[in-house]
Amino acid sequence: MRRARKQFEDETEVDMTPMLDIVFIMLIFFIVTTSFVKEDGIVLNRPAANPPQDQQEQKNRPILISISDSSEVTMEGRLVDVNAVRANVETARAKRPKALIIVQAHPAAKTGVVISAVDQAKLAGADKVTVVKPPKT
Repeated sequence: MRRARKQFEDETEVDMTPMLDIVFIMLIFFIVTTSFVKEDGIVLNRPAANPPQDQQEQKNRPILISISDSSEVTMEGRLVDVNAVRANVETARAKRPKALIIVQAHPAAKTGVVISAVDQAKLAGADKVTVVKPPKT
């Protein structure tokens, strides 16, 4: 009897090296040609200060919250913590209920401090809070 010969089929393999080279070249190309856009944050335009004309009257004098370039908060000449703005505004509004509330913020002041001062003033019962830039001296 004749022995059956096993015939081995030629197994072909696909060489992946050239494909990986092309993928890495395309990856490098896309990384090099990509341009990244830096998006700006919220821009807060602070208008110039326009105090009322009749400041001599005690009732119409506004409640002024000043924020310096180093983000220090002062009210009526006293240095206060930003978390104490609410209590100070409530006290001032008890004396002058119709008074305007003005937050005078330096352009270099931290935005978080300005927003916190405005929020504290609104929590104290103010209907409108005006944010202004300090006048140039």
